Amino acid sequence: MKQEDTIDFHIRRNWHKIQRIYNAEAAKQDATMSMAYILLIIDLEEGTPSTSLGPMMGMESRSLTRILKKMEEEGVIKRVQDKNDKRITRIILTKKGKDKRSQSRLAVIKFNDAIQSKLSKEEQKGFFKVMNKIHDILNNTIIFE
Repeated sequence: MKQEDTIDFHIRRNWHKIQRIYNAEAAKQDATMSMAYILLIIDLEEGTPSTSLGPMMGMESRSLTRILKKMEEEGVIKRVQDKNDKRITRIILTKKGKDKRSQSRLAVIKFNDAIQSKLSKEEQKGFFKVMNKIHDILNNTIIFE
């Protein structure tokens, strides 16, 4: 089987290209794609428990801890103890973090508009259908025994 005939080749190749595009844009704001993604998934009202961020991002806790520390040092997030459960630390956005979140959101919208403008509605539907099917397969199938 040739590499070009595998599903993972195409997903990986495009994901790496997307990462390069987003990281180049994030670098203009002294950030990374991972930082921008964290900003986008933090709940604006309640903050987000730090233990929830890793699973949402598919990231190991060591890597996430490093990124959160850097973001805290840069003043875009702060850690606060949960009001109801003192065992929980919530990550909340500072004013600077909210501003950077807005910039990240605009970048995501611009990226998606650029791609979607080149795809028909049928191609978009087909793409999401296939990607959701792959997601279901990966969640519900033992690939290697």
